Amino acid sequence: MINRAKTKNDTTRGDEENPYWISFSDIMAGLLIIFILASLVLIVELLETREQVDRNIASIIEAEEARGAILREIQDELEKRNILVEISDNESVLRIPDDLLAFETDRYRIPPSQKIRDIVHEIGRVIYERITHEERWKYLDTIFVEGHTDSRRSYREMGNWGLSAYRAISIWNYWLENLPGDMRLENLVNQENEKLFSVSGYAETRPAVEKQLTEADWVKNRRIDIRFTIRKPDKEDFRKVIRPVEGM
Repeated sequence: MINRAKTKNDTTRGDEENPYWISFSDIMAGLLIIFILASLVLIVELLETREQVDRNIASIIEAEEARGAILREIQDELEKRNILVEISDNESVLRIPDDLLAFETDRYRIPPSQKIRDIVHEIGRVIYERITHEERWKYLDTIFVEGHTDSRRSYREMGNWGLSAYRAISIWNYWLENLPGDMRLENLVNQENEKLFSVSGYAETRPAVEKQLTEADWVKNRRIDIRFTIRKPDKEDFRKVIRPVEGM
């Protein structure tokens, strides 16, 4: 039997023939590369998320500024015609006080006075002109024609709820029937191709004056509000922002 001492070459050859042997330093180097790549991917996703958030915020600010400009211009144009309306709720509502419309007590039809009807006509016409100027309707989601009553109970069918809704409908129907053919409010749609205008009634639930003790208090609460809501980023925009965060 021949004994032969194991040489250095034999050891090296054995190491090379072992495919499972990897040094600890090689393992750490591989893990470091994976960590760096994962970090780069995360940084890119976070940057994209930040850009999306910034775009969404910028679009909301732009829409709010456009809405404020629309309401101020409407107010200014109507003031030139001695029609004094108010702006409220952080420049989102155009308020038409009852002393302009003068609805009779517990009645919802626009009074037959030509002066009052001219006021309603001018309000509708100016609204159309200002929201279509430079296509600013694209910043809006819905424009609500809102009816409101004072706190006194109406004995009409459906009470104050019906009275407030019918008053808003009376204003809307007057615009439908009397505005020129090139100023059809009912033809306007938002970015989602949905009708821009809507009508609602709030009865006495959203008073302009909480304590209603005098005729002056009641008058302030009997009103028509035109509420302008702006278009905001849709659900998919928010999902794009949330996805990278959920994957962390």
